[in-house]
Amino acid sequence: MTPGLAGAQDGGREGDSADETVAAASDRDPGQYETAIKPLLERACFDCHSGEYAEGNFRADELDADLVDGGDAAWWLEVYAVLSKGEMPPPESSDLTGAERVRIVDWLSAEIQAAEQLRKGRGDRSSFRRLTRYEYNHALQDLFGVPWTFVGDLPEEASAEDGFENDAESLRMSVKQVEAYRRLAAEALRRVTVRGERPPLKRWTAPMEQAVRKAGPDQAPADRSHYLDLATGARTKMDWRYVGAKYAFAPDDVPASAAESSLPEPGSHVAVVYPGDRRAALTVELGDELPEEGTLRVRVRASRAEDAGERLPSLRLDFGFQATNEGASLERASDRILSIDAAHGRSKVYQWDVPLGELRHRNAYRGETRLGDQPSPSEFLRFTNATRERGGAGSDSPAILIDLVEVTAPVYDEWPPHSHRAVFPESARADDETAHARAVLESFMTRAWRRPPAARDVDRKLRLFERLRPGCDDFQQAIVEVLATVLSSPKFLYVLAGESGAPEEQRGDRLSQHELATRLSLFLWCSLPDDELLDLAAAGRLDDPEMLRREVDRMLADPRADRFAEQFVQQWLKLRPLEYLRPADDGLDEALLDAIKQEPAALFGEMLRHDASVLEFLDADYTVVNERLAEHYGLPNVRGDRFRRVPLPAGTPRGGLLTQAGPLTMNSDGTDSHPVKRGVWLLTSLLNDPPPPPPPAVPEIDLSDPKIAELTLKERIEDHRNQAACLSCHQKIDPWGIAFEHYDATGRRRELIDGEPIDAASRLPSADRLDGMEGLKRYLIENRDDQFVRATVENMAAFALGRRLGFGDRAGVTEVAQRVRDSGDGLRTMVTSLVTSELFRSR
Repeated sequence: MTPGLAGAQDGGREGDSADETVAAASDRDPGQYETAIKPLLERACFDCHSGEYAEGNFRADELDADLVDGGDAAWWLEVYAVLSKGEMPPPESSDLTGAERVRIVDWLSAEIQAAEQLRKGRGDRSSFRRLTRYEYNHALQDLFGVPWTFVGDLPEEASAEDGFENDAESLRMSVKQVEAYRRLAAEALRRVTVRGERPPLKRWTAPMEQAVRKAGPDQAPADRSHYLDLATGARTKMDWRYVGAKYAFAPDDVPASAAESSLPEPGSHVAVVYPGDRRAALTVELGDELPEEGTLRVRVRASRAEDAGERLPSLRLDFGFQATNEGASLERASDRILSIDAAHGRSKVYQWDVPLGELRHRNAYRGETRLGDQPSPSEFLRFTNATRERGGAGSDSPAILIDLVEVTAPVYDEWPPHSHRAVFPESARADDETAHARAVLESFMTRAWRRPPAARDVDRKLRLFERLRPGCDDFQQAIVEVLATVLSSPKFLYVLAGESGAPEEQRGDRLSQHELATRLSLFLWCSLPDDELLDLAAAGRLDDPEMLRREVDRMLADPRADRFAEQFVQQWLKLRPLEYLRPADDGLDEALLDAIKQEPAALFGEMLRHDASVLEFLDADYTVVNERLAEHYGLPNVRGDRFRRVPLPAGTPRGGLLTQAGPLTMNSDGTDSHPVKRGVWLLTSLLNDPPPPPPPAVPEIDLSDPKIAELTLKERIEDHRNQAACLSCHQKIDPWGIAFEHYDATGRRRELIDGEPIDAASRLPSADRLDGMEGLKRYLIENRDDQFVRATVENMAAFALGRRLGFGDRAGVTEVAQRVRDSGDGLRTMVTSLVTSELFRSR
């Protein structure tokens, strides 16, 4: 057993009133343990869990029975969990009667409830911490109104195995980090603000007739990408070489108002672009005149091939350069992969808007060498058909036909852009620099610091502005330097730093209105409160539970709520290792890898929108997939890269999290399934009941032993478990993991291993039988539903509060879990119940 809140089941409902709870706490009888409970534990548990070599490093003989002031409350929660679930003591080796087990459980239940209330009343549960890397990035995105990346080379958070990345215990600040944040803030402000007049536009127009003339007369085979003359049927190779900028298109200068243009009529030539890197993608070279900032607007006119059938091919946009034979770069210009749905002969215009400042690698030789010289200063766009190929006679053609590419930069839909006006709002006092600076500071500090700044804070920043102004070229340069200090202040970088100016009577256990607004926005948007939340906080209206419910609905309807789904699900299910996987030859191609990373959050978002029961995480009669993932699962008639809800026919071995390719792949060994990893993942992430760590010097399974090598995987595990040092851990883990055996290393369903039928049946320590995945799902829903709902509440609460839950939080968790259960287990209901709870609204 492992100490912690994890694994504990509901300790019973709270009393009908606080008075009853206090009375129950005052009636506690410490002596009852010694006289009535300890003798039972001594008979049932001490043989294995006492002395120097106690199993699982757990000594029942040394437990402090005082759950309020003693140091073993977490261990008692584990004792309660295994006793109430019938896991311990093992039924086959214990003479503990049912009535004796109930006596222990009842005593523990009463002690836990009393201790919860007493600890909550005096506990300090502050979640003072800095913003995480992703919260910092989203905060700047929302502050400036642009979807850019601002975190630079800040390292990813080190997520503890039993915590979330926003855990207050791990989010502290070093001097080096403060310097990094100051630099990042200054860079961000310089990027989002502009000077002078709107820059002139340049436009590159690349019809395929011109591309063919640049390519030359070489004939091309029909089975690789080529230029095609629709009038004659002639095919020309789609080659590209960087030397001499031979293929570069020259831009035209156009009026700033001409960001949108009428495209020329289609000609007789198209580029026929097939999937796969081995066939050339379409490269459009732009020379060396692309600007540093602003939007790069890319438009292509395209359609599907004549024999495309119902397939929707996908087009990816990359950006790169090749300066020398070795000096080259190629990166995704956009995460958006466009589905080409236009039928043959009815081409449509598809568009990407790419922030030029987001391109990580630019050609360093721009301005250093002339176009056509070596090293080449030129840059290019590359259009890659990202469709997965299917073999077999009669397969639909995945080719994409492109007749025109148009590129315009730098595009600004308005001037000055929104990001500039987010820093410098219009002011009637712009002619008075001091008054203008005060207005800018008050507006910016309120949004950045999530509350109106104290007058002395504004005065301090204004004095800094006045000191800097004589050494700066203009007002903007000086105020940007001051605003960088606002963004590197603890009042921006830290969460719940407290309101030092608040009256004494407003401090205490309850969050202030602005602190509550910040907690809510970090929970559902991973970012700052917006103006509406700040206005409600200023008016004191967030104390109203009905107003909080309305705000939850409003915030979940906002696209920013996608961040909640992405971050909570990735951290809850410990999916970060998927980020380190690379496409391989075993079927885990780039499109599939992208899809399996997105699937868990896509399911979460679907369930959140419809307030679906959280038990659908365990099993559901639908799944949420795109075409590539549906193909992996053997589901027909799903077209395109968009994730959508797909009903599952009865008997389909999918539905819920347990059979998703992402968790299954992550909990494999790269070549085959891994029952131990899968069992540990289920217990830890879904049931909050982690097994103990393995003891030192655990023997490995010796595959060099011919007798071991001949055993099935299940037989190897059983042989390993029969060793004394391994039994206590594996009897809790293995039955859960064996139930996953019908799924291979990438989550594909299988019925045979090496020609032999799979045996995925197992038996839990409680003697309950699991018949494969179907039996596992049925058992969890019928027997562990309370535990799963409570575990999900615990995980969501830890994420929402930004700290690990402690003993004093148990009563609050119990209250929320019971409200969810009473209301039908809805996921959206869980979010709302948590936000309106005392647990969420308290420090």
